Amino acid sequence: MAAVEDRVEIFGTLENGETVRRATIRGGGLTVSVITYGAVIQDVRLEGYGPSLVLGFDNFADYRQHSRHFGASPGRVANRIGGGTFTLDGAVYHLELNENGVTHLHGGKEGFGKRNWTLTTLSENSVTLSIHDPDGHAGYPGNVDASVTYSLPGDGVLSCIYRSRTDRPTPANLCQHSYFTLDEAETVLGTRFAIAADHYLPVDERSVPTGEIRPVDGTPFDLRRETVLGDRIGADFAGFDHNICLSPERVARRHVARAVSPASGISLDVATTEPGVQFYTAHKLSVPVPGHDGRTYGPFAGFCLETQIWPDSINRENFPNAVLRPGEELVQETDYIFRKA
Repeated sequence: MAAVEDRVEIFGTLENGETVRRATIRGGGLTVSVITYGAVIQDVRLEGYGPSLVLGFDNFADYRQHSRHFGASPGRVANRIGGGTFTLDGAVYHLELNENGVTHLHGGKEGFGKRNWTLTTLSENSVTLSIHDPDGHAGYPGNVDASVTYSLPGDGVLSCIYRSRTDRPTPANLCQHSYFTLDEAETVLGTRFAIAADHYLPVDERSVPTGEIRPVDGTPFDLRRETVLGDRIGADFAGFDHNICLSPERVARRHVARAVSPASGISLDVATTEPGVQFYTAHKLSVPVPGHDGRTYGPFAGFCLETQIWPDSINRENFPNAVLRPGEELVQETDYIFRKA
C-alpha cells in the first residue's frame, strides 16, 4: 500500500473517525478525482475545457449534508425496491424503508453510496476501491464483496467496472450516479439527448415501476432521435426519472446514449453492458450551498445516465434478472466518453 499512500490526499473525516481519501487519475485528456466515501466520482475535467463536467463539492462536509448521490456508487441494490420487500427462494425479506417510509432506495440509509470504501490499487490512470457488505445489513441476505475500477484508457473514456460476489443468493445491482453538466448554463435544458431504446418503464406515485413495459412511441420518452431536453418539458411533463429499457438482459458492451451541448461543443457518449439506464434530469434538485466552480445547483442543473438492472426487478418476473448467487460474479461495465468538438 505504500505506493497508494504516496499518491492520495485526505479529503475529510467521518463521524466514526474514518479517514476519507481522494485519489486523482489522469489519461486520455481526462483528469478524474475519486473519494473513498461512496466510491464517489468527485470531479471530472476535460483537457481544453475548464469547468467540471459533474456536479459535486470541494469539501467533504457538503457531501454528508447536501449531496443527492452526486457521483456515488449506490448498492447493494441501486434504485428502488417497491415496498422494501421481496421473496427469494421461498423466503420473504424486508428491507429498510428509507424513502418516505414506503420505498427502499439505493441500498438503504447507509447503502454503498454513503459508506467509506477501501482504496485497494492506484496507478496513473486507474483506481480500484472495494467494500464488504455484511449479511443482514439493511435487511439483505448474505455477505457481498464488491469493487469498482475507474480507469482512463484513452480518447476521453472514463471506464467504470463494478464487480460483486456473494455467499448466499441476494439481489445485487450497482451503478454510477454522477450528475453531468456539459456547459456553463444554469440548467441542462439546452442539452440534446439521444437514447437507443424502444421501451420505458412507467412508474407509480412512489416512482416505482408499475410492471408495465411501454413503447416509447408518441411519448416524451422517445429519444431515438437527438432531442433538446427543454422541448420535452412542459405543464404535463415535469422531467425524467425513469428507466429506459435497453435490452431484456445484460449483453456485450454497446453504445446506448448520447448527450451534446451546442453551447460548449462537449459531447458525452455512453456504452454499457447493462439492460437499463435511469435517465434523471434533476428537476427536483435544490442545493443550498455552491458546488464546483461556485455553481448553484437548482432544478435541471445536471442529468444522470445511471446504467443498471431495471428497478424493482427482484419483484418482477418479466424484468431482467437481479439475483446474484454464490459462485457467480456480477460484472457491470460502463464507459462514459467525453469529447470536445
